[in-house]
Amino acid sequence: MDDKLTGIAAFVQAVDSGSFAVAAERMSLTRSAVAKSVARLERRLGARLFHRTTRRQSLTEDGQAYYERCVRALAELDAAEAALDSGRREPRGRLRVSAPVLFGRHCVAPVLMRLAQQHPELQVEITFSDRVADLLEEGIDLAVRIGPLPDSANLVARRLGTQRMGIGASPAYLAQRGRPENAEALDGHACIVYGRAGQDLRWKVRDGDGVREPRMDVRLRMDDLQAIADAAIAGVGLAWLPCWMLSRHLASGELECVMGHELVFPNDVHAVWPQSRYLPSKTRVAIDAMVEEIPKIIGK
Repeated sequence: MDDKLTGIAAFVQAVDSGSFAVAAERMSLTRSAVAKSVARLERRLGARLFHRTTRRQSLTEDGQAYYERCVRALAELDAAEAALDSGRREPRGRLRVSAPVLFGRHCVAPVLMRLAQQHPELQVEITFSDRVADLLEEGIDLAVRIGPLPDSANLVARRLGTQRMGIGASPAYLAQRGRPENAEALDGHACIVYGRAGQDLRWKVRDGDGVREPRMDVRLRMDDLQAIADAAIAGVGLAWLPCWMLSRHLASGELECVMGHELVFPNDVHAVWPQSRYLPSKTRVAIDAMVEEIPKIIGK
């Protein structure tokens, strides 16, 4: 029975991911193990499930019909396990978490490392990436997102706290260009912006009772906050950084505060997970731990 379920799970993963290689990665197996598992399933069923070529694989008519039934059956099994698991006090199993690179390392990883130590039957797997992962497609249990969340009928979110932001620059840059004293004075200053996939993260600062997006001279565009901080330290321009990160460079004297969190708009931080009738205990304890601890970390 275990081999039968493994074959079905491997088959569904191969369909969902589009390849045996990706399915193997998600299941923590080798590509060969997934291929052999699907081959055994085909022999047992006496039917070919995939059309295979050197470039791609696609479902046969029998494969499509079998896939639809397997998805429903696995969903019922997952629901049954989740219902039992929700009554457990001790979380167990593998918890897959996705988090932004620097925020994940500084704020998320310490919380989840302590959680893994507290619960010996829990295995935590953290992926650090600034890419917005597709939780359902990639089999991720929990993600941490910073900034506004798009509407989604398939995901649930819980606020973890507020990431305060500030604007900093090197003493050398300020000596050369002068220190902007208000929102309007930011216009024309050189800056290093966070950007990826062709989109820049907009700076928003308080201007009296309103909001202003400064018209600045973008000198560098990067998708890594530490590289942005390094560029600011080198005197390239102003940098818009989380206060927990900026404070380290202020203390060392590498950067000076141009505008503090009182004038710079913050970003909300959320935990996000797939919508489900039952929340597994492994996911619940991780969310509760982050709600408890992350505000203390980012508030420093």
